[in-house]
Amino acid sequence: MIRVVVADDDALIRAGVRAVLESAGVEVVGEASDGRSAVDLVLARRVDVALLDISMPRMDGLTAIEHLRAKGSTTRFVVLTAFGAHDNVVRAVGGGVAGFVLKNCEPGELVRAVRSAHAGEAYLSPAVTRLVLGMVRPETARRREEARRRLSALSPREAEVASLVADGLSNADVGARLHMSETTIKTYVSRILAKLDCANRVQAALLVRDAQDPGFSP
Repeated sequence: MIRVVVADDDALIRAGVRAVLESAGVEVVGEASDGRSAVDLVLARRVDVALLDISMPRMDGLTAIEHLRAKGSTTRFVVLTAFGAHDNVVRAVGGGVAGFVLKNCEPGELVRAVRSAHAGEAYLSPAVTRLVLGMVRPETARRREEARRRLSALSPREAEVASLVADGLSNADVGARLHMSETTIKTYVSRILAKLDCANRVQAALLVRDAQDPGFSP
């Protein structure tokens, strides 16, 4: 059974997340209302996945993750956020968190994020992907050329999948668009991330966005 800690300063959010996860057979082994307590809780118990809000008192969620990693924690982290709290989204993606979901996501999406993180995979909501891409400013010529160089390692089909991921499509949506199974697309995405040396699908999407201009497609 997957062992999870939930950290959020809103008791109602914590209760809702606990109810969703436990109904799906995931064990919630503790709750924290601030980042410092979350760090202590994760270190004190065997925790597979920690769900953390970004904005919390005493210590924000991203700083808590940095502290835990510095202490050698092997826990995987899924970040919870709201549409109104975008400031640290890029920081979280760059830090390679295992999952990133919005607080108003469907229950099934939250469960998928936790299970994907536990399996060592990255899960980022398509809505978060679009959000991050919308925040990124046009890149310099140097960044563009570097992105093109890295993307050149992809096969034509991999480049096609990467482009659809950059549009914010989920694996299921990409599969439907290309008439391929979701499992096959998942394999393609894993291969793409490995070739591009990206920690998650949003980092890969940012590379595609960096490389694009009116006369270029990956």
